[in-house]
Amino acid sequence: MRTSPVARSIRALALLLLASALVAGLGVGSAVAKKPESTVDFWLTVLHNNDGESQVVDAGAGLEDFGGAARFTALVDQLRASATTGPWPQRGAKRGEVMISSGDNFLAGPEFNVGLQDGVPFYDTIAMELIGYDAVALGNHDFDFGPDVLADFLDGYHDPPPYVSANLDFSGEPRLQAYVDAGVLSASTVVRERGESIGVIGLETPNLPFVSSPRNVVVSDDLAAIVQSEVDALEASGVTKIILASHLQNISNEIELVSMVDGVDVVIAGGGDELLANPDDLLIPGDAGVVFGEYPQTATDSDGTSVPVVTTSGDYKYVGRLVVGFDKAGNVVEVDAERSGPVRVATGTCNDTTPCDDTVEPDPQVQARVVDPVVAGLEDLASDVVGTSEVALDGLRGSVRSVETNLGNLVADSQKWWGEQAAASFGVPIPDIALQNGGGIRNNTVIPAGDITALDTFGIAPFPNFISVVPDVPRDQLKEILENTVACTQPADFTVNPLCGSGRFAQVSGLSVEWSASGTGQVLDGDGNVVTAGTRIVSAVLDDGTDLVSGGSVVPGPAVTVATSDFLARGGDQYPFRGLPFTTLGRTYQQTLQSFIEDGLGGLISAADYPEGGEGRIAALP
Repeated sequence: MRTSPVARSIRALALLLLASALVAGLGVGSAVAKKPESTVDFWLTVLHNNDGESQVVDAGAGLEDFGGAARFTALVDQLRASATTGPWPQRGAKRGEVMISSGDNFLAGPEFNVGLQDGVPFYDTIAMELIGYDAVALGNHDFDFGPDVLADFLDGYHDPPPYVSANLDFSGEPRLQAYVDAGVLSASTVVRERGESIGVIGLETPNLPFVSSPRNVVVSDDLAAIVQSEVDALEASGVTKIILASHLQNISNEIELVSMVDGVDVVIAGGGDELLANPDDLLIPGDAGVVFGEYPQTATDSDGTSVPVVTTSGDYKYVGRLVVGFDKAGNVVEVDAERSGPVRVATGTCNDTTPCDDTVEPDPQVQARVVDPVVAGLEDLASDVVGTSEVALDGLRGSVRSVETNLGNLVADSQKWWGEQAAASFGVPIPDIALQNGGGIRNNTVIPAGDITALDTFGIAPFPNFISVVPDVPRDQLKEILENTVACTQPADFTVNPLCGSGRFAQVSGLSVEWSASGTGQVLDGDGNVVTAGTRIVSAVLDDGTDLVSGGSVVPGPAVTVATSDFLARGGDQYPFRGLPFTTLGRTYQQTLQSFIEDGLGGLISAADYPEGGEGRIAALP
């Protein structure tokens, strides 16, 4: 609760530009101190998660006893019950709870593809309805299949919860606008709990057009002004308890945003996948080494008030629980540190034989209606062997977004191959090269040598991206495209360029590239125009020996034809194709990868063709 309205109109691009530099000065990590002169009138337990991303079965290989939507639902039910019953440190105060998601509610991948094949309602929709959210923010991945699939996702609800996003305009997408008109999609909502009114404001990343496929959904970057306007409107209607559920991709962005507004009492961040935890919290095995900081983080708003900021790592592995005490005026006067923190989702045994002390039994409805059919669909994909690999294939996120990998080469080769096969029938030139953004390779594992299944191909290439050919790319523009692929490889790049994303790093086919991190990273504006010229690409040479770039300079010559995804051809990940015409070739990149393994390689991925570490297509120079 703020003490005086302060209207602000600070642009969010400046917010994102300064976020990393200012986090250290915000008092991050200290809990909101109790004000001894204030008395808690209402305890609110804020249950939350983010980035569930269709991981509805479990937490993944080796962590089968953790995570999963059925166990998550059972744990949420337990935490809801304990929030309003049982012993409490302060008698006389009312107690309530809310359940909120801060975005990325589904994700392209084998699990979601099972749902797409089986149709509406998608399994993720069923799970979320049974979990019973009070409010849901939208994340970038919720637009990965375009607005129509998001509308299909919403169509699957019997009684949808409020979906909130204050900086999105849906008027250009009739199916989504219909949900706006029906009150399902809105800038904010008010949740009634134990006679109290709790406002929830939603916020989407301004980078949405570059990292997803929103089509005609328009995103505003004026975040601080938008949030302040919503706070003012809620307070004017008598709402004194306000939660911001935002998906800004890194908790430092939410922390910085708090400093630019006042009146927000609690922030739930999303998209960064940070794990916040305290020393006594039980964690998923292996997570102790990746804790970002204490739960909650604390920021200071423009009125000098401390605001708790929370998030969880995704995949239904944790339910976040923040217990805050409000006084009668709606001020947060205490955070219950004992009851606040991440609560892991566990069942079965820990350490192979010992039952987990915090085990929960899966919710039977979610198990039967979501988990079991998804498992059956995955088993079908896993039984479909499409080839054999003589070598382990590196698809780790940290690898494909920073260096050449053999899996990256395989995916890029498949796209060049399909461009060659389909060129005549689609009336396009045969591509000279192919570019695959590392962010589109999603399995985040090293696939061991052995059988490669259809399930593997869906894990590697899950998005609905169609292979496309962009003819006649001028060489100077191709250099700009290549500069974009290495523009966000250094920590300082993310401070200089607020639109940076590591997923733009390219895996390539048909050429070899040398680049140097000592050069200047290219900066583009929102339309793909060069604001700061990049000087990191040292050379680019076609496989036939033709020089495209030499000594950092473009070598004059004929234009180049590029095979890539329609996502990148439209400017995704800021690839500066800038409206060049392109033709899609009738296959997704998953279908193309599977066909290449089966037909292009005859079912064998050889160690000679795809050695570990790659074959020198991309070389990082000093």
